[in-house]
Amino acid sequence: MKANPDVVIIGGGLAGLTSAIHLSKSGMKVTLIEKNEYPKHKVCGEYISNEVLPYIQWLGLEIFDLQPSHISKMEFSTAKGKIISGHLPLGGFGISRYVLDNYLYQKAIENGCQIIQDTVSDIQFIDDEFHISTSSNFELKSRIVIGAFGKRSNIDLKLNRDFIQKKSPWLAVKAHYSGGFPNDLVGLHNFKGGYCGVSKVENNRINICYLADYDTFKQYKNIEEFQSKVVCKNPHLKTIFDNCTILFEKPITISQISFEKKEAVGNHILMIGDTAGLIHPLCGNGMAMAIHSAKIVSELIIEYLDNKISSRKELEEKYTREWKANFKSRLATGRFLSKILRMENLAAFLMQLLAIFPFLLPKIIKKTHGKPIILKS
Repeated sequence: MKANPDVVIIGGGLAGLTSAIHLSKSGMKVTLIEKNEYPKHKVCGEYISNEVLPYIQWLGLEIFDLQPSHISKMEFSTAKGKIISGHLPLGGFGISRYVLDNYLYQKAIENGCQIIQDTVSDIQFIDDEFHISTSSNFELKSRIVIGAFGKRSNIDLKLNRDFIQKKSPWLAVKAHYSGGFPNDLVGLHNFKGGYCGVSKVENNRINICYLADYDTFKQYKNIEEFQSKVVCKNPHLKTIFDNCTILFEKPITISQISFEKKEAVGNHILMIGDTAGLIHPLCGNGMAMAIHSAKIVSELIIEYLDNKISSRKELEEKYTREWKANFKSRLATGRFLSKILRMENLAAFLMQLLAIFPFLLPKIIKKTHGKPIILKS
């Protein structure tokens, strides 16, 4: 089968679906290729900063119909249990990827997007046009391809991207739980070799998602032993796990998570979301960044296809500039904080500083969060 849409999006996660909705709302013919069925649980912190609310509303998405939790406070603790609390400058909401991605998928279909459940087997850029093949022998041609294939993909290997050549030490684990936890709080708790995020999503569920150093993790027989002997050494995490009951059959995991720098454009593919750059979970802002990157790329693609941007080179340069302007410093701050918190003495000094000067905490949070998105008139 063959098709010739205006835009092909590879990957139907948060960034890919948001871009599909934006482009189709603006009259573009969009095909999105996603290998998985909906709905599906994903390893994710499932917290979204309110900075994206104006854009979500512009897209016509009734997110609050999904009954997310409303989050206004945060607490952070070191591995030894020293805790600092504060208010989130903008606040945010908690919503599971299981519910949110499925909602966006239905909205994209409603907007007229073609969504193919398949795996991309090849991408060629020939004579200013993309030729995309799938494992089911579906062939597409398009002037524009958006890369939204997530944290790590076989497509990264095909494109020979720099970060994919480096072994990453990170493993992530996530599950939903029932139990007692404040509705308005996101907890970010440090343990030896990792970090854990805890917050409510819809239906009173608690999402617990943590990032662990694989070399430490592999010393234990299974997830349960690792949580008991390493994660729960932080007394706050021990209390949470002791008072919660897992709702999944077992936690879900993803390995080889890379926080290395990535390019926003590769082989003329415009990368968005985690495909373009992954922020450390302790910053709690990856979902908002994915949504915002979809807005940036969609607006520029519309200008390009309307001949308001004169060349592909100009399109790629503009997108790279805007991506860096919005996200480069956030990612750098995330990497810097991660390094500090992995050094026990420095982490202890930082906590002492915050205890003496608590007004510094919201300033640090602002460094990893954006301002409310301003829509183009």
